[in-house]
Amino acid sequence: MPYEAPDYYAIEELLTEEERLVRDTARRFVEEEFQPHIVEAYRNGTFPMQLVPRLAELGFFGPTLPEAYGCAGASSVAYGLISQELERGDSGLRSFASVQSSLVMYPIFAFGSEAQKSNWLPRMARGQAIGCFGLTEPDFGSNPAGMRTTAKRAKGGFVLDGVKRWITNGNVADVAIVWARLEDKVHGFLVETDRPGFKAEQMHGKLSLRASVTSELYFDKCWIPEENRLPGTGSMKAPLACLSQARYGISWGAIGAASACYDCALRYAQGRVMFSRPIAGYQLVQRKLVEMIVEITKAQLLSLRLGRLKDAGKVRPEQISLAKMNNVAKALEIARLARDILGGNGIMDEYPIMRHMMNLETVNTYEGTEDVHRLIIGKDITGFDAFGS
Repeated sequence: MPYEAPDYYAIEELLTEEERLVRDTARRFVEEEFQPHIVEAYRNGTFPMQLVPRLAELGFFGPTLPEAYGCAGASSVAYGLISQELERGDSGLRSFASVQSSLVMYPIFAFGSEAQKSNWLPRMARGQAIGCFGLTEPDFGSNPAGMRTTAKRAKGGFVLDGVKRWITNGNVADVAIVWARLEDKVHGFLVETDRPGFKAEQMHGKLSLRASVTSELYFDKCWIPEENRLPGTGSMKAPLACLSQARYGISWGAIGAASACYDCALRYAQGRVMFSRPIAGYQLVQRKLVEMIVEITKAQLLSLRLGRLKDAGKVRPEQISLAKMNNVAKALEIARLARDILGGNGIMDEYPIMRHMMNLETVNTYEGTEDVHRLIIGKDITGFDAFGS
């Protein structure tokens, strides 16, 4: 049976015709072109790179950026709906597109020179160049301000030294956006991955986000020319702005993962007969399904309002933290409830639930852990900074 998206509060009516068209396009892609590959990709720990040209053709890379750079110029809500549908397929799929769009194309657009934008953005929109984002380090995840990667001035450019970890797309990227300390300020640099002194090593043994390439990046006296520095950077505000873009998409993506689990559990409960009737007729199962639809509906309203604020230029990072924190945590709870409804079948990969549950364990901690986002919101509402205290 075809997927039926949960829409308990008729949120469909709040979307524009263009937004519905974008969402339906992403939904068909996931159903018809991605789902046939995901079980094998997850088992093998690989990302289906053969789908990258199709993602580009559909306009899923940098969709909110201007058409002048080969992008779609779509609304933030449309981008959120794309993220929702891609993560309904798998968090690895949404992560690939999110890194390309929010963490690589966005900083080039927001902080790059016109030459950098003209060179990279059209190629990235077409999927002819893949990017990755190097901020997190082995000893500095939730505290990126403590980074040790350095850039030192050298003849005609800079020399980079350091290590970045947990880098999505690292081993398939053509260019890395790397954040490093230059004369005690944080700058962003474009580093082509074929430069001497650059090395990417894929991380293996993951039990989550298996259908995603995760890497460590090493810079050993890696020289880059002066024109590779993003001229609009020079403080932590720039990389944090990029994280806000990614966190926004994650808030929508979590809805997709939760919806996939809910849809699977509902259908299973309606058809699974126990003690002479479907288990959907029992009170405890109904309670779990109700908890799921309540939290999905709340998350949908949160992200939709967030997207409208973003398109109006009124959104604040703390508001994005609230949606990311809430929606991912609730999606993880929904995945666990769904797995419980399926019983032993819930651990089988013929159903998507355990895969989503394991993926959400990662999504719950990357781009800011739940605790970090609580402290961000806490500081905003109280005026007191609890970080490091």
